Amino acid sequence: MEKIKMITPLVEMDGDEMTRILWQMIKDELLLPYIDLKTEYYDLGLEHRNETDDQVTIDSANATMKYGVAVKCATITPNAARMTEYDLKEMWKSPNGTIRAMLDGTVFRAPIVVKGIEPCVRNWKKPITIARHAYGDVYKNTEMKIDGPGKAELVFTADDGTVTRATIQNFDRAGIIQGLHNIDDSIGSFARACFNYALDTKQDLWFATKDTISKKYDHNFKDIFQEIYDAEYKSKFEETGITYFYTLIDDAVARVMKAEGGFIWACKNYDGDVMSDMVSSAFGSLAMMTSVLVSPSGVYEYEAAHGTVQRHYYKHLKGEETSTNSVATIFAWTGALRKRGELDNTPELCAFADKLERATLKTIEDGKMTKDLALITSLENVTTLNSQDFIKAIRETMDAM
Repeated sequence: MEKIKMITPLVEMDGDEMTRILWQMIKDELLLPYIDLKTEYYDLGLEHRNETDDQVTIDSANATMKYGVAVKCATITPNAARMTEYDLKEMWKSPNGTIRAMLDGTVFRAPIVVKGIEPCVRNWKKPITIARHAYGDVYKNTEMKIDGPGKAELVFTADDGTVTRATIQNFDRAGIIQGLHNIDDSIGSFARACFNYALDTKQDLWFATKDTISKKYDHNFKDIFQEIYDAEYKSKFEETGITYFYTLIDDAVARVMKAEGGFIWACKNYDGDVMSDMVSSAFGSLAMMTSVLVSPSGVYEYEAAHGTVQRHYYKHLKGEETSTNSVATIFAWTGALRKRGELDNTPELCAFADKLERATLKTIEDGKMTKDLALITSLENVTTLNSQDFIKAIRETMDAM
């Protein structure tokens, strides 16, 4: 069998722990036998990030901007315990945060829907994609505890010396205050990424804030989205047959619970943090959640939504059997290969990505799955497979298709 050719390389970002083990299994069993795989490889494993003073992360982001499509394995964001475990020079930043900032990207997360893993919300039939604005608000806030009576003010000093102030609260007892901010350019980039992704995937786009209460802060988000939509995207949406819909965040939550899915829900930073966990949990498993970082300029970076599966990795190091779900990591590869095929006009690469996804889902629907899915499936008489055997079962399914 002649292997499928690639024109432009993918940027390949290797990672850490159990997902690094699965990464190689996926390549060996599901990709290399079928594709003449072209990648520009970057080792984002914590040891190599430490050796390069994290320069490898920056290099991988620059390569992604050069080639346009990347696929990333899950990586460790070190804490104090990791400092000792890996003898780190310093507590390196999250690679995802660095790459997201350099690409000015928005993260879109969507569940992988498969028969036998039923959503907790009965009417959810299609994936709900969460788009989270990953800048500012409470995640870059300033907080202060107030010990007693006094006046708290919001003060802005312009470069020309002009001072604008507003009273937050006249305290007559102890309390607390916080200051939030965001930037118009960042909100605009978020809006364009959402509109572009909706067009790319041909899905309706919802956006929600609480502008009736937050008449300047949240209203600014609403206004920027509407201005960009009217000026740049309205006609494109109408031509594609999709809609942009704005509502209040509480109304959006109520509507989501009654919808059947199949749309993108754009959220401010905190809302997206909370709702992405709710959606992934309600659909069944974080190991069945895709994630793609999209920049306003049309650069894509695909990865699984979960972490490095540390507990399974320690079992693996002891020689113990693991049953680790690789579906989201497989879908990271298929997403990147499909996008690469679309950009390079290589339909056979897109067709392969589609076939591998169908084979993965059919394997599960045929009752062959990892332990995490076996515990929650509605299917009967299922076979629980270890990490490697599950990937091999997918290959067998694909070869028989």
